[in-house]
Amino acid sequence: MSDSASSSESVDVDHKKLMPKKLLKKPLLILLFVLINVAVIIITAVSEFGNSENAAMLSEVKINWWFLVPAALCFIVAICLEIHKYTLMMYEMSGDKSKFDVKRARKVARRTYLLGRYYDNVTPAAVGGQPFQIYYMRKNSNLPSGVSTSIPIFGMISGQIGFIIIAVLCFLFGSASIDNAVLIGTACFGLLFYAFWPVVVMIATFLPKATTEIIGLFVKFLAKIRIVKNRKKTTEKAEEEINAYARCVRKILKTRGLFIKTILMSVAFNFLISMIPFFVLTAFGGQVDFLPCFVTTVAVTSAVYFVPTPGNAGAAEGTFFVVFSALSSGYIFWAMLVWRFFSYYIYILIGPIIYFRMHLERKRDAKTIPTGK
Repeated sequence: MSDSASSSESVDVDHKKLMPKKLLKKPLLILLFVLINVAVIIITAVSEFGNSENAAMLSEVKINWWFLVPAALCFIVAICLEIHKYTLMMYEMSGDKSKFDVKRARKVARRTYLLGRYYDNVTPAAVGGQPFQIYYMRKNSNLPSGVSTSIPIFGMISGQIGFIIIAVLCFLFGSASIDNAVLIGTACFGLLFYAFWPVVVMIATFLPKATTEIIGLFVKFLAKIRIVKNRKKTTEKAEEEINAYARCVRKILKTRGLFIKTILMSVAFNFLISMIPFFVLTAFGGQVDFLPCFVTTVAVTSAVYFVPTPGNAGAAEGTFFVVFSALSSGYIFWAMLVWRFFSYYIYILIGPIIYFRMHLERKRDAKTIPTGK
């Protein structure tokens, strides 16, 4: 036997010795990961709904289950639209489209989006989703690094633009249907937070010099009030991030029709998600009209956007009470719990499931590694 063959066999033997230990450790880590997520859901649910002493017994609650079907369909179709949006961006921004693997792209897009939502909902101010999406797509998409960075960034920006379009239309033409000036005012304030990054990125895309000056003035102001310590470093970092966003938008704009398609899908996504409370309310016996319920939902969603808690926990429940107050007090608890399942808990449940499937795939791939014999 040659030296190279001997070396190859030695490596194979070492790999087989180490593999069982790795595979024994990973299921335990995954189990711990799942338990942590379950604990997060329980703690959040208790903190959000634990004081609902007047909640009716579940056995006494009359639910028209048929109205929860369209609520579930709205959620499923909305998620499919977002996954398709990511897949479409991957396809349009890939180099050789003849070699584009649609099945693999859909899988990467699905996990990129859903795991991004998972990290958004378990980190304060939703800061964890986008960095993970960029990391995951770079590692798994087989696309150039710049493209893998651009897609999650524009996925987020297009989602915000889609919501802004829905919100502006609601506030212009539907605000008269609800009698709550404070809510509309707070919602408009929240909309400024939604619009901040898209507006800054668009300015950076078309007016780069003006953007640099604006950033410099803003950082200078923050430095004067002692929020920023290192003015130069902060300015450079801010310029670098905004320029990255601008490069992303320029790439999207160079691809014919892609910008419009992604915005339209984002509008449809936000429209479908904002319809869910209406169907949940109706399922629990609420007598509400669609337009006031829809406009109130959009207004409340905008109002809680700037709350820096994971999944807007705490503020979302208190503010969405305006939407669900059409129900009797005993039903409000259960209706809001169902709504929070669609808007928050389901993503925390999906995250560990995807990680478990990824573990099974790695385990399967490890068994199929050639031994070299």
